[in-house]
Amino acid sequence: MRAHWEAMDRTELRSLMADFTLWSRQATAVQRRHGTVREAAEAAERLLEARGVVVQHGRRNAWRVVPLERKHQSVVRPLRERSLLPTFTRGDQALMRLLTVEVPRARADVNAALGLRRLLAGPKRRQKAEAAAAFLRRQHDVFIRTGWPQRLEELAESPVEEETGFDALVEPALGVVPEDPAHSPEVVERSTFDGLPKALAAIDRIVQAEAEYRDAAKEAAMLVRRVETRRVLREMSTDALKSATRDRLRLGGLAPAGIHTVQQVLHHGATLETLPGIGAVSARHILGAAQTLRQTTFEETPVRIDVTRRTPETTELLSRLAEWDARRRTRGAAADLERAAELAPLAERLTFSTTHLLVVPLRELPASELWESVEVVRLRAEQLRRTKPSGPRKGVKDPWDDFLARPADYFAMLAELGFLTGDEEATHGNLPEDIVKAVRDQPLNGEHLTASLRGYQSFAVRFAVVQRKVIIGDEMGLGKTFEAIAVLAHLRSRGENRFVVVCPAAVVTNWVREVSNKSKLKAFRVHGAERDRAARLWERDGGVAVTTFETLAAWQPGANLACVIVDEAHYIKNPQAQRSQRTAALVQRAARAILLTGTPLENKVSEFRNLASYVRPDLTVDSEGDALSAKAFRRQVAPAYLRRNQEDVLSELPGLVEVEDWLPMSKEDAAAYRAAVDSGNFMEMRQAAMRQGAKSEKLRRLIEIVREAEENERRVIVFSYFRAVLDLVAQALPGPVFGPLTGSVDADERQRMVDDFAAADHGAVLVAQIVAGGVGLNVQAASVVIFCEPQLKPTIEAQAIARAHRMGQVRSVQVHRLLSEESVDQRIVELLEAKRKLFEDFARGSDIADAAPDAVDLSEAQLAREVVATERKRLLGS
Repeated sequence: MRAHWEAMDRTELRSLMADFTLWSRQATAVQRRHGTVREAAEAAERLLEARGVVVQHGRRNAWRVVPLERKHQSVVRPLRERSLLPTFTRGDQALMRLLTVEVPRARADVNAALGLRRLLAGPKRRQKAEAAAAFLRRQHDVFIRTGWPQRLEELAESPVEEETGFDALVEPALGVVPEDPAHSPEVVERSTFDGLPKALAAIDRIVQAEAEYRDAAKEAAMLVRRVETRRVLREMSTDALKSATRDRLRLGGLAPAGIHTVQQVLHHGATLETLPGIGAVSARHILGAAQTLRQTTFEETPVRIDVTRRTPETTELLSRLAEWDARRRTRGAAADLERAAELAPLAERLTFSTTHLLVVPLRELPASELWESVEVVRLRAEQLRRTKPSGPRKGVKDPWDDFLARPADYFAMLAELGFLTGDEEATHGNLPEDIVKAVRDQPLNGEHLTASLRGYQSFAVRFAVVQRKVIIGDEMGLGKTFEAIAVLAHLRSRGENRFVVVCPAAVVTNWVREVSNKSKLKAFRVHGAERDRAARLWERDGGVAVTTFETLAAWQPGANLACVIVDEAHYIKNPQAQRSQRTAALVQRAARAILLTGTPLENKVSEFRNLASYVRPDLTVDSEGDALSAKAFRRQVAPAYLRRNQEDVLSELPGLVEVEDWLPMSKEDAAAYRAAVDSGNFMEMRQAAMRQGAKSEKLRRLIEIVREAEENERRVIVFSYFRAVLDLVAQALPGPVFGPLTGSVDADERQRMVDDFAAADHGAVLVAQIVAGGVGLNVQAASVVIFCEPQLKPTIEAQAIARAHRMGQVRSVQVHRLLSEESVDQRIVELLEAKRKLFEDFARGSDIADAAPDAVDLSEAQLAREVVATERKRLLGS
């Protein structure tokens, strides 16, 4: 060994050792520098994380926003340095371990055998040194051959830009934003958010100023609920305590003490244990069960406003609601106030030192949506600052008078306070979850509205905005007109101002009124004598052009239509009709379209499919005929069809009582009916039992119903298909009669007729042809509805009932169907049941029912032939 060391060129060995000393120092420096840079970068990340605030949109996390000050410029450098650090490969990691662990160990072994120490080294140490020297020589050769010294130089490099700004934070390499975000992060200047804290402060001051009146209204509603709860508990037998505890309570001692109701149990709670047969433990359990029933009853008792029972508590509630409504400036601003609340945490983080903000989208919404939210809040604050409280309504002293004049407004306020709730799934129309999510996320601007949307109405508006071209098939009476106007108001806030409403002539006046009463939009009546002038003004200024299906034959709106509303859209169910083709062409070239109809399906599924094809032809292209099941069809059209039903979303709606008045025929009725059957005249058969004047059993019953309605302080609307029947009814009734309202009455006169009827005394009667009065008009003044004969379409009757039983109705609605026994009426009722089931299965729900019946088409002509044949056989034997 010694000879070997003597023979070895010590100079060469020392040179090799010097190289490894340098390389090991370089490796150590690389590791130290990388560690230092990473620690500084992690500290910068923690600082940015601590400064960040999550901003919500639609009650879901939407963006992470980091306010930055000039002093935070220093955090970018370590992040940039870390991003520029060379990435360690597996070979680099092996190299680092070799140079910082294995080579220093080998060098120590070799040093022990160099210089004077070699003379003192024993055989084992010299052997170990020799092995180490051989190891180093081999590794040195490998180092030189593979170019590792150059790699060390690369790993030691630290290229950093001299000046790195905040914009670099959006680079995924810096590790602050996701590598694959749904939308690009952005760094914006503080000026983008200028005015936000001041706007939020202004909104907060206004909201706080209204809070006193809002809280007073809320407390008044709570009092009404508490009083109603006590009334229910006063009528609730103590037997309910047994049911609530599954018969585990012994109540034998209550009745002898005169305690028979749950309210009496609560009243005597402190003394229950003194009653014979009831100990302390039983008394505690009985009282606990009664308190549970009280709480459950309170939570489930709706706040109702009963015009027939005007309690002091309800009167106080109406007064407080009217006072709140008169003093609030935030009416119609619910969506914007929600945005303000979502932006408040961000505004709290903004200071005078803030110079930039980093915005990182957390889901599908881009940063531009955040700028839009900020702008909406700033505009809303400015609008609220300019708006002054309206003060009490002029000439209104009794709050009940104001309530009866505008009940829908009061119910909207109760809904806003949380006292009117509906089934959330029903509110969504049971749409597919991905559409519901998109609709929930859609912001809504209400600055151009002057009335408040109910929750289910807001959902419909958002649905129409998101899906662009849709059918809203809400049951009649839920406010489809207002929903459509709210869509136009939202689009107006985004700069759009070219809107067209196409509707039957009978409801043109109502549309013009509703647009003016519920929004700040300008309505133009493009119908009648002033049609051309109104069309020119609309073309020049924009706004809402209200026209008719027939007018479209002579007037076609210009280009750039932002939205087309088609009311009573079932009028265009036949694609072969010219009015359908004209309207469909208008829908096709508009950016958005909403078809409104409470009766999307009247006779056959293909009609419903036709309506869907106008707004979304892609949804119906694969379905032919009427063979598709109800469930499959609803699922197919779900992206374009929303329907909600009254009982699901209007918890305050009074009851609907439907009575079938089956009446025998008088001798004169029977003779006239037999003659009609003999001649095979279907229409005469339908009228026969009403055309015999004072000898008609139907007419006698109708007069009885009207008299009873007058005694009960109600107004009546009488529907018939036949003008002759209406004339006879109008002549036979002794009290004030309005009408007949028929198709020949122009739109303005129809509306005046309805207004006069609403202002008349109790017992007043409006007689209306069902094809005219059953569509479009709102007749909440009537709470008794009479049908002189069954109609050939179930949807026609349902639509007519909904003229009275709708949002804003404050009385229960009675529906009387006058039906003659053993007549055409009975045959029609039987056949209509099949049609009613068809509608329920295919159109009443939005993709909810499981039934899949065959789709049948029963035309009016076919129905008439079947009925006439049946009656001829029964009466004439032929």
